[in-house]
Amino acid sequence: MTERISKSAQKRRFKDEENAAAELALLSDKDLKKLAISQVVKDEIIRCRGQKGGALKRQIKYLAKLMREDSVDEIFDFLTERKGSKVKETKLHREVERLRDVLINEAISVQQECLQEGLIFEPDWQGEEIDSFARRFPVDEGDLRRTVFQYVKTRLHNHNREVFRIVKAAVDKQEILRKIDTANLE
Repeated sequence: MTERISKSAQKRRFKDEENAAAELALLSDKDLKKLAISQVVKDEIIRCRGQKGGALKRQIKYLAKLMREDSVDEIFDFLTERKGSKVKETKLHREVERLRDVLINEAISVQQECLQEGLIFEPDWQGEEIDSFARRFPVDEGDLRRTVFQYVKTRLHNHNREVFRIVKAAVDKQEILRKIDTANLE
């Protein structure tokens, strides 16, 4: 999907990564050994332990920057499994909301184009973003198109929630498949 990520969304993403870095700073040596990340990141986690106040905040921001260079998903998975962290859940929820909004905004623009050209907006409307979403995630494309179409036509909140549920189910399914693939590789 080729949509532009807003500055606010980028800030929220960075804030989530900083929260994960703060949780990493609290890990014990035993948990730190189990975490499969680069030694540079582990060293920065250890440096965070002796810091207080503003120095700790700066160190956590630097740690989050280093985490972005590695795989942040592995760190989120570790924190979720070992510590019950909600950071990954929050990140996925925001991603689902963003994807839903992208799909709905695309459908609204297609509807506006149809109105301008004097065409009828059909339930099987075509769009670049929805095609990209269907290729990227395991989803019933026809059901998704019809539900987005229903929301655009009626603007009922129930249809908006249903689009969210469909997108969330697709994202969750892809996440489960990713975990199965990584487990098979190990």
